[in-house]
Amino acid sequence: MPDSVSHPSASAADTLLSAILQQLDDDQAQDVVQIPLKDKSEMADYMIVCSGRSSRQVGAISEKLIDMMKQDHGVLAKVEGKDAGDWVLIDAGDVIVHVFRPEVREFYQIEKMWMDPQQVAARS
Repeated sequence: MPDSVSHPSASAADTLLSAILQQLDDDQAQDVVQIPLKDKSEMADYMIVCSGRSSRQVGAISEKLIDMMKQDHGVLAKVEGKDAGDWVLIDAGDVIVHVFRPEVREFYQIEKMWMDPQQVAARS
């Protein structure tokens, strides 16, 4: 019997992904990249990487996203880095979101570790 708390069905993960992408769009997150992880890792089904223009916007995007997941989907995400505002990691189970300041994102280039070479080439 599958553990529905740890591993929600694909439809639940897809529903959460859609809601997250919509919230990021509403909050004017920049350069949003969605990376499917289903065949690459068992830690999550999707990774989203995006940027805010400033530490303040990174914090606001993150806070609204955390609130939306809790209020609308009952997801209590694990959060790292919210106080600094440079890079916030939001782990919602099958969807992981990284919200960066542009300079920090450029330094770490985290999406390049997970994207297919064709995706990386298309973004260059």
